Amino acid sequence: MTEQRIGIIDIGSNSVRLVIYERTANGAHRVIDGSKRPARLSERIDDNGNLTKEALRELLGTLNHFRLICAHNRVGHIRAVATAAIRNAANRDEVLETIESESGIAIELLSGEDEANYGFLGMINAMDVQDGFLVDIGGGSTEVSLFQGREFVQSFSFPFGCVNLHRKFAAKGGMLTDEGLQALESYVAEAVAAVPWLVKHPSLPLIGVGGTARALGKVHQAAVKYPFTQTHNYPMTGVAVDELFNELYRTPLDKRRKFPGLSKDRVDVIVPGLAVMRLLYRTIKASHYRICGSGLRDGLFHDTRFPGRPKHQNPLAFSVHNLSALHPAVPQQHVMQVNRLALQLFDELHPSHLLAGRERILLDTASSLFRIGGSIDYYEYAKHTFYLIVNSHLNGLSHREILMIGAIASYKSKNRVRQQLNDYKELLNETDFDAVYKLGTLLQLAAALDRSETQAIGRLEIEYAPGGQLLLRPVRFSGSLTLESQEVDELSSDFKKLWGVTPLLDEMDYT
Repeated sequence: MTEQRIGIIDIGSNSVRLVIYERTANGAHRVIDGSKRPARLSERIDDNGNLTKEALRELLGTLNHFRLICAHNRVGHIRAVATAAIRNAANRDEVLETIESESGIAIELLSGEDEANYGFLGMINAMDVQDGFLVDIGGGSTEVSLFQGREFVQSFSFPFGCVNLHRKFAAKGGMLTDEGLQALESYVAEAVAAVPWLVKHPSLPLIGVGGTARALGKVHQAAVKYPFTQTHNYPMTGVAVDELFNELYRTPLDKRRKFPGLSKDRVDVIVPGLAVMRLLYRTIKASHYRICGSGLRDGLFHDTRFPGRPKHQNPLAFSVHNLSALHPAVPQQHVMQVNRLALQLFDELHPSHLLAGRERILLDTASSLFRIGGSIDYYEYAKHTFYLIVNSHLNGLSHREILMIGAIASYKSKNRVRQQLNDYKELLNETDFDAVYKLGTLLQLAAALDRSETQAIGRLEIEYAPGGQLLLRPVRFSGSLTLESQEVDELSSDFKKLWGVTPLLDEMDYT
């Protein structure tokens, strides 16, 4: 790929979407523009199975609008795909030919297996999950995929989604009656029962991608007043989804339009979509739900941007590198030095800190990103670093871990951490706060050891000394370490309160 900007167009059965990705000079990527238009193509099929001329005319208008947006953004490559609504239309060849001739955009017609594969690629590059079922309930089809050991195993595409199920089973006025819901569930259950491998892998998570899953996450977060704004990697229990489904189902359409977190274009189709999701959840005997914010379009982007190697083995490492590259003003050599020293200190102090689990990963990430706020304002970089981390895409982490990393990377004092995290305190416990204090102070010490930002210390030896001292001996160094020594002395009192030892840069080795 030599193009700097890529436009991905997804002609779905419920909506048509455009996302424009930019590849920066430093090799990072980011979304710079996007648009969404409702389509309901699965509802606009005539008695002969053809997509109506009116629907095609509106679709052409949308695509020409998207083409202008791409031209305005100087997009070098447009990749456009169509899914179930056009795939299942009797006049699909005519539709595709008309689109290409009148818009100049060539359309890839994805099979159900293609949809599943690209959806899996988008998800696996955004989540740290080993095994599970991936479920994408679209407007005109539903893809279910099994993955194990982060590898795609198999998939099945059902010819129903939230839009065409609503059309088939909803009564006049758009509401599903009890009889309509029962008929819908029987219809879906019969189709699901014909895929025997779905019942052979119990107790795996159901990872939901696509519009129905995202809508579910947003509505539930609004209902419980969840303090974190991201739905990506949001977990839900089966009981919670059942309760929310029943409330939505019993709410009349006019009142459902005002349901917190629910977009207007999903008011009528959210119930059929969730009915399918719940039935699949029971069939596969899933352990829990988890919402994924990345799916088909993200998979298409990775496939286009990284041909031959679209799957990244470590989603967190990839996203940390990407976020760092989006802030090229950051002194990278200094950050690399601080990261190296922070991890060495953590490993050496391990017998005394008694932290278990993923704390090393949190410190590694925080020490790789602690200066990104300087691209906004050096004097307030810690404040901006916290904001950027909490509001950026750090894949492979829970919401709790993202908040902890933001607080560690911007650590100044215990009181400041409490203020920063006050709005999110229900997601954290006292053990989390204690970990932030200790790791934040450790990061401060590592930064102090390169205060001059010259990477003067080539190798550091760490030794416990009598009297509770932690001797930091630079075995290989260059230049003066006066600034570093002063910074370590200033931190020593606070460090001892948390770690029980007093750090000392051993100047005897400076000759």
